[in-house]
Amino acid sequence: MEAIGVDLPAPDRRARYASAPRVPNAHLFGADARTMLLSIDDGLIHEIDDAMAEVLDRAMQYGDAERVGFIMSAAGLGETRAPEQAPVSVPVRALSLAVAQKCNLGCTYCYAQQGNFGGADSSMPIEVAKASVDRLLADAEPGENITIAYLGGEPLVNRTVLQEATRYAADRAASLGINVAFALTTNATLLTADDAAFFDRHGFTVTVSIDGVGAAHDALRPFKSGRGSYDRIIERSKLLLLRPHRRSQVIARVSVTPRNLGLPETLDELARLGFDGVSFSPVLKSPAGSDQMGRGEFDAMLARMIACAETFEQRLMNNEIYPFLNIINTLRRIHKPNRDAYPCGAGGGYLGVSSKGDLFACHRFVDDDLGAMGNVSDGVDGEKQQRWLSDRNVQRQEPCRTCWARHQCGGGCHHEVIHRGRPACDYIRGWLHYCLGVYARLMEAKPPLLHQVLNSQAHP
Repeated sequence: MEAIGVDLPAPDRRARYASAPRVPNAHLFGADARTMLLSIDDGLIHEIDDAMAEVLDRAMQYGDAERVGFIMSAAGLGETRAPEQAPVSVPVRALSLAVAQKCNLGCTYCYAQQGNFGGADSSMPIEVAKASVDRLLADAEPGENITIAYLGGEPLVNRTVLQEATRYAADRAASLGINVAFALTTNATLLTADDAAFFDRHGFTVTVSIDGVGAAHDALRPFKSGRGSYDRIIERSKLLLLRPHRRSQVIARVSVTPRNLGLPETLDELARLGFDGVSFSPVLKSPAGSDQMGRGEFDAMLARMIACAETFEQRLMNNEIYPFLNIINTLRRIHKPNRDAYPCGAGGGYLGVSSKGDLFACHRFVDDDLGAMGNVSDGVDGEKQQRWLSDRNVQRQEPCRTCWARHQCGGGCHHEVIHRGRPACDYIRGWLHYCLGVYARLMEAKPPLLHQVLNSQAHP
């Protein structure tokens, strides 16, 4: 296990503590020698002079949001808007199908409890998969976009249903003039050349779960026999990565625990192997509490994330795009500011389907009554969705409601917050604070290339 210290290098310490919430309507940050102001309500970034920065900083030190708002308004900086009301309902445009609630790996932290979500192993019948597709298509209009994702467990355990459902959805969507995209999250150990060709033919986004390089991964994601899975995953992933002229996007997703904090080394190796993007996500909640990140450990993660971001920035300055998805996606959110009231579409435009056909707020809530949303036969339970959208809105969450980062963060993963709370808030704010500086620097130095990055296709 890698040693973890609480003392951060000076730039990382500044990134964390300068990011502490002071007022909900504005945030100050630096970009080289410039002082920048983020107006929270409209998401716009302004360069300000030292005198303005000093006046705002003094008001922020006292938590005087009203005075901050008055100063900004007088200077023509930012627009104050009333909080938006939670929607009563949201049309579902994406479903994840748990086609196999079973798995061949024995990951130490698995939120799905080795794939079966605490129940018996099960596979989704093709009738349920087709009914899920029909339910998704029924409410979509010609020209609209929908997404069907396959998760588990390990979805390739039930590849027959996965493939038949994909062909069915592609044919039906085409006949209705609806655009359908497909995604898969897999451990890749069962991937075959035929699978790779199928995913490429249908333009899948394939996310491969890899938790580090070599032994670091093997300690967290072994086969149920205890044997390591890294070599097998890399071997099988190459069936996709090395396909000539491939259509499919191939993403590596790394679940970060106290035992695999070598993020820069992992990013370098996975980029070298040819993954279109690499994304890091901390483990906040596991069923038995094993390998969860703690507050002190987030300091170490932030330092390593910033090291990865520094490499990204340096390479972009040299006209090279480094496939570090965390910073790319954060820069996208900064560039196209939305008053996001939720961290994702879970419970709204995106739902998860269990192997039995029950609907849940997302793939992590499968067979969890706290996220129950109806079933594919009868459709979404409107009352449950309305209650979810109201209760989970960031303006109803504490301490989110008064946090400057609330529209970038959206309040955090619903499943993790409900089952563990918010131990990662300082880390999230520290990361956002750092990325704001990166955005301002790159927008000044490399605007055309930055826009190319922001419009790239890879996503987690």
